[in-house]
Amino acid sequence: MFKNQPKGLYALALANTGERFGYYTMLAIFTLFLQAKFGFSSTATSNIFAGFLALVYFLPILGGILADKFGYGKMVTAGIVVMFAGYTCLAIPTGGDAFGIAAMFGALFLIALGTGLFKGNLQVMVGNLYDDPKYSDKRDTAFSLFYMAINIGALFAPTAASKITEHFMGKAGFKYQGDIPALCHEFLDKGQEMATESLNTLTQFAHQVSGFNGDLAAFSHKYIDELSLSYHYGFAVACISLIASMLIYQVFKRTFKHADVNTKQAAANGKQENIVELTPEQTKSRITALVLVFAVVIFFWMAFHQNGLTLTFFARDYTARTADGALGMSFNVFNLVFVITLIYSLFSLFQSKEMKSKLISAAVACLSIGILVYKYMGLQPGSFIEVLPQMFQQFNPFFVVALTPVSLAVFGALAKRGNEPSAPRKIGIGMLIAALGFAVMAFFSMGLPTPNPDGATVIANDLLVSPSVLINTYLVLTFAELFLSPMGISFVSKVAPPKYKGLMMGLWFGATAVGNYLVSIIGMLWGHMELWALWSILITLCLLSALFIFMMMKRLENATK
Repeated sequence: MFKNQPKGLYALALANTGERFGYYTMLAIFTLFLQAKFGFSSTATSNIFAGFLALVYFLPILGGILADKFGYGKMVTAGIVVMFAGYTCLAIPTGGDAFGIAAMFGALFLIALGTGLFKGNLQVMVGNLYDDPKYSDKRDTAFSLFYMAINIGALFAPTAASKITEHFMGKAGFKYQGDIPALCHEFLDKGQEMATESLNTLTQFAHQVSGFNGDLAAFSHKYIDELSLSYHYGFAVACISLIASMLIYQVFKRTFKHADVNTKQAAANGKQENIVELTPEQTKSRITALVLVFAVVIFFWMAFHQNGLTLTFFARDYTARTADGALGMSFNVFNLVFVITLIYSLFSLFQSKEMKSKLISAAVACLSIGILVYKYMGLQPGSFIEVLPQMFQQFNPFFVVALTPVSLAVFGALAKRGNEPSAPRKIGIGMLIAALGFAVMAFFSMGLPTPNPDGATVIANDLLVSPSVLINTYLVLTFAELFLSPMGISFVSKVAPPKYKGLMMGLWFGATAVGNYLVSIIGMLWGHMELWALWSILITLCLLSALFIFMMMKRLENATK
């Protein structure tokens, strides 16, 4: 899996890992921040979240156009600088007034613009490494490894966000409780006129998280201010990660310098040996195939990126807030790292040809198992850990990192037999699997009360579902993602006409942007229909998208020949 890959792949992947760690740290708490600090409704939060994600994935089109003219590397460097400015602005504490809202929107625009300059162009350079015939047959594997590196950064992000929140809330004398911010805003808006049940719940929570017995208005202001401040400190993590990303990119630039060449620069330097000339008909056929794929991935990302919106709402309002035993252990990111280490050591054990390598792999596997068993046996009976809503977002990157060698092994075995599905076929299968993921949510949501769209949704503890429901959903959605996202990026890199590489990669992200904007539709329906019906909308869209791509399969596969 890692053998015979160009060194530039690892440099570019690690640069992306640093950037993604900061981005996903921010994203883990973003919707919670919007509702806690500004008291936004689920509809307003959905629109802001979707609009931001849409910009993040739409602006790579601009980045691709600029890169096709000025160069990929220049845009990547500029992107890091602009993102740093945006995260810095977001990390500066402001009030919850109009100025604070304006500052937040300005910061989000800078982050989105910087990401647009950085994201797509970095991936184009990865693809360019594999234009060399020496590495061309490793393109799909390379993008899977690159995607895995992205998720290594994302894996630790929710834990970083949670620990920062807990630390600064603890310093202020508070504990985090997901229902409190909405109740505080409701009390500040309505005072004693708020519903008696909600008022009693707020009073109870105020005592539980701080021992507070005084003025509820003072408590509400203080809690919102301190929680908002802790989120600002969480955003500052992204600034640090971008510094690391810039250092990696600049120090190891020599390993991928040859991939930082667009067609214009290649022509100027007389280095066009790896550029394949296409006829107008071939160019049209390839662009058409790409557009068809772009149309499908819109609906995948509309469904998948519910993880930062409605699935986070579900985690906050409908999921048990404690876990014990092995389930509780899974919320510790370092336990997940030992599981990943175990999986990779087992793969190395069976794939290594030298006895020394086999012995080292076996030792690492035994050590990982020993540590996990020791930690499990050391659990105190009846001991529970608190589960914060943002902590669920660590499971998707965990599954990506853990399952990448599994997927590569399966696809490799199929390739040896001549039965490996084409990239478009993998995308279609991914859509079917995504439908299955939301079927899990629909099944376990039956009988749950409809969310309150205008305030806190507080339900009885005996109705809360096990955290394992969301974990299993993320597992299924990760399988879908591994079939679709890295394969889709690889497909674009391979099929895009050379002189339009930057633009086509930008349009891939543009399609993702549309999907991310459509995320808000499901968010706006939150509280206006039963949960099982809400997830059923996503099931239907995924199934229809799968049907469409299978109907277009022959045309798509012909474009790669």
